[in-house]
This record gives sequence, C-alpha cells and structure tokens, in this order.
Amino acid sequence: MAQVIADRRDVDFVLHEQFEVGKFSKTEKFAEFTKKTVDLVINEARNLAVKEILPTQKIGDEKGCTFDGGKVTVPEEFHRVYKLFCEGEWLAMNEDPAWGGQGMPRTVTLAASDFFNGANYAFVMYPGLTHGAAKLVEVFGTAEQKRIFLKKMYSGEWTGTMLLTEPDAGSDVGALKTTAVKNGDGTYSITGNKIFISAGEHDLTENIIHPVLARIEGAPEGTRGISLFLVPKYRVNPDGSPGEFNDVVCTGIEHKMGIHGNATCSMTLGGKGSCVGTLLGEENKGMKAMFLMMNEARALVGMQGFCCASASYMNAVNYARERVQGKHLLQMMKDDAPAVPIIQHPDVRRMLLKMKSLVEGMRSLLYYHGYLDDRKHLSDDPAEIAKLQGMIELLTPIVKGYVTDRAFEVCSEGIQVYGGYGFISDYPQEQLLRDCRITQIYEGTNGIQAMDLLGRKLGMNQGKPVMDLLAEMNKTIAAAKEVPALEDFAADFKTAVKKLGEVGMHMGMTAMSPKVLNAFAFAHPFLEVTGDVAVAWMLLWRAAIAGRKIDGAAKKDKAFYEGQIKSAEYFIKTVLPITLGKMTAILANNGAVVEISEEAFGGR
Repeated sequence: MAQVIADRRDVDFVLHEQFEVGKFSKTEKFAEFTKKTVDLVINEARNLAVKEILPTQKIGDEKGCTFDGGKVTVPEEFHRVYKLFCEGEWLAMNEDPAWGGQGMPRTVTLAASDFFNGANYAFVMYPGLTHGAAKLVEVFGTAEQKRIFLKKMYSGEWTGTMLLTEPDAGSDVGALKTTAVKNGDGTYSITGNKIFISAGEHDLTENIIHPVLARIEGAPEGTRGISLFLVPKYRVNPDGSPGEFNDVVCTGIEHKMGIHGNATCSMTLGGKGSCVGTLLGEENKGMKAMFLMMNEARALVGMQGFCCASASYMNAVNYARERVQGKHLLQMMKDDAPAVPIIQHPDVRRMLLKMKSLVEGMRSLLYYHGYLDDRKHLSDDPAEIAKLQGMIELLTPIVKGYVTDRAFEVCSEGIQVYGGYGFISDYPQEQLLRDCRITQIYEGTNGIQAMDLLGRKLGMNQGKPVMDLLAEMNKTIAAAKEVPALEDFAADFKTAVKKLGEVGMHMGMTAMSPKVLNAFAFAHPFLEVTGDVAVAWMLLWRAAIAGRKIDGAAKKDKAFYEGQIKSAEYFIKTVLPITLGKMTAILANNGAVVEISEEAFGGR
C-alpha cells in the first residue's frame, strides 16, 4: 500500500533501529514506553493524521480564516479535528502527567508530530503554539499561574500564542515599544501593538493565553529591559472560569502565500486602557525566559518545514510509479516500445533520490535533536547533562535553518516530478511548497539562525559542543568502516568532517578579527555546509545499520536496507563534493559582499 505523509517503515527504522527508543523503557521515567507501546502510539497518531487531519489540509488552504470586527473564524472542519486532537491528549505528549501530559519520550512525540504536521501543519500550529506557551507557565509561572492556566492549556481547553514582533521592531526585539505599568494589586497594565501573531485570535477555544514581551516603565533600553507577561484574552476568575474581556483586540489578519488555515494576526493590547497582565518570571528577564519557547518553536518550525518535504516526497514517488509517459530511454528507437512509468526515467530517479536522501537524513537529524533531550533528562551526571545540552543548542539553528532551507528545495523538486500537474491546485504539491516557504522566515529568519550558529554556538563553552559533535561523527565513521561496502563512503565522509573542523576554526578566528563582517557574510554558507555534513552523518549512520542487516533480511526489509545504503551513497558521492567546494569558498574569505558599495547594487 502506498504511504502518505511519511514513510512508516522509515519512521520505525529511526525510532527502533537507529535510536532504539524501546530501551528507554528500562528507565523509571519511561518504563511504560516499551517498543510495543511506542508502536501503538505511532499507529494512533498516524490514523488520526491520515483519516482526520489530512482531509482538512486543502479545506484550510481554500477556505482560510475570516476576519470580521475583531473576530476570527477558522474553517468549520477544524473544530471537529481539534476536539479529536485534544481528546487524544496529543497536545502535551511529553509533559508531566501531573499537569495533563502523557510523559512520553520526546523522540516518540517527534514521530507522532511527523504525521500530524505533514497532514496539515497550519492546523497543528494552534496546539503547537499552545504547548510552547504552556511550557513557559510551567517553568516560570507562580503556583497561582500554574493552578489557573496550566492544565487548561496542556489539555487544549485554552490555547496559547507568542507575542514578540512589533511593526517597528521586527527581528530587533529589543526595539519593542509595548509598555507595562505596575498596578497596585501586583498586576500590570499592558499597552502596545504586535504583528505576525500566529493563532492570535480564533474561535477554536473560549480563551487564548498570550505570553507578551513588554518593557516596564523605567526599565533599561534594549533587550536588557524586557519582561514577560501572561495576558489572557479574557481575564480569569479565581475559580478558573473566563471573566471579562481583557482589551486584547485583533485588528486584522494577513493575506498570505501559504498556511491559510492559520490566522496570522495584528493585535492591539490596551487600546481602551484596560488590558491587564501578570509578570511571568522575573522583571527584565523576559528575553531569557522567552528563549525557552523560541528554541522549542525553532525545533517545531524545522519539523513543519521537514513535514512538507516528507509529504511532497511521498506524493512524488507514488505519482512517479503510476504516471506512465514516454518510452524507456533504452527503447527510444523502437516504434512499438510501450510507455513506462516515469520512475524509470533517469532524471526523475535523480530527483527522487535527492528528495529521498534529504528527507531521510533530515528525519534522523530532527529525531536526534529530541533524542539528545531524552538522554539529558535520564542522566544524573552533570558533565553528561552539560554535554548533551551543548549539542542540543548547537544543533538548534541547524534543525531550524538548514532543515527548512533544504525542505523547500525538496518541495520544489516535488512539483517538478509532477511536471505541469505539480503547478496546479488539483494536486497537493503546490500547496506544500507555499506552506513550506514561511518556515525559512519565522521564529528567526534563516539568516539569523546562521548568525546564531556563528556568533553564539560555534564558540560556546570554548567550542566544546562542536568538538563533542565531531567526536560523535567519528564514532559513526568507525562503525561504517566495519561494513566492507561502506569503507569508501566512510573515507569520503571523514574528509568532509575534517574540513568542516578546519572551516569552523577559520570562521571563529575571522569573526574575532578586523574581517568580522566577512565572517558574517559567510554565516549562511557555513550553516549550509554544517547541515550537509550533519545530514551525511545521519545517512552514513543509517547505512551502517542497514549494511549489517541486509544479508539476512526478508525481501521487503532487504529493499529498504538497500535504499538506506543508496541514499548514503548518493549524498556522500554527489552532494558532499559540492559541500567541499563551498567550504573552499568559505576559506577563501572573499570580501565582495562587504566591499561592494550600496550604489553599486543598482536599481536607482
């Protein structure tokens, strides 16, 4: 049977053969989550995604959200699916059961999210943002804030958002103008305007809880003076029921290229002087607190972009098997030669293998990011915890920035496989491309992710996270060398790892030199090559597992394992040479980007 959204065999491979998540059940924290239980969880997630959520993808795109007098209405079909999603307790899969979660390993939740987001990520943004907002309450909230808000948010009874961006601030959050004035009762009066607020207003739930960045009167300028506040759409009574309207008004929604099913709102707080919030965390520590949600959101955005790519690949490979057009290349001169499925044409196979290798490598990379978090929470060794946290932070700009860049490329190839049919809305490929595009922009543009990788993560803790990551790659090289068919691949990958280390040293030194602007001009290419090497690592890791199992495997598994080895071969032999060329360009440190005058760009 043809797979949709995500290849279930590949998901199982990553969970059980690459990361062996069933072993987590040997720990007290995850004792319930045996392999059998994990498989049941993924079955249920897949069924909900395929049978219920996926049909709303096109509906959400065509109907979109409507705005009328401050009220936003989502497509009617979203209401039933949201109810099913909440009834299944999918919103807080990996959270503490004491607060309404299911206590799952994060790696398993990512596999469920793989299907959910691939089915309709514009819809999944409503519960996805809610989870991030609730996590802020759990970590930074007072006992009273937790009592009032947490279970209602983790259950999906109320939703949440993230109010950062302002018209004059954009990515420069420190320039925000939203203010908070202390009241005599411990609350604050909030006044300001926010834009590009996903799910800022809708009719799915009776209340929406907004974490809001604002500056308390008299606080320092810039990010040092920003505080975080919890601002509900409706004030909450002591018994937890919604009270009076809290002067949080949606003034309009954006008309967008994609994700039409999610409302992107402009919001005015305190337009009538009666918006009240409570401090979440400490005064002037709002950005530090908000980074907890932003980092979670960045990983979520990586998953969103990836899921568009995964769905596009599934569609493309299924279509290529069924679409009959043109003779086989070796039969072109025979008048009576039959037309063949386009999957038999070399250029289509090239596109499909490019898509396949990227999707598989990115899936492993995203799951690995969550797997590190699981291991961190299971460890009681401070040094090990610090090591794992460092690798998580180092990989965050890659799983957000690199993955979404490559995901868009995969979606573009997905249209190309369909030819002219891919460009029309009768087929899902063009929507996946449109929906995917925003993932390269929001939660910090990919240029900002690249600057974060260079400016913060590369030199973090004297470069130890980088060294730790390269050490893990070298372990995979050693394992791959033990499989005779992979020795050549392992040698090529080792060359790339060694050169990446050289490039990292060069970038770090250049960033601390008078040519610092040159370094940041190459920040995005550095993100690209780091991501390529990370994906090649994951593919070689996969191939090493497959290479050890392929000889004794059943027929279906043998084909799957062959696919793992060929994905690694394609990427290491076809993509990595280009990556090495990009590394050479980075090392050359050409200054054209910095040296060109503004007038020389033309256009005047």
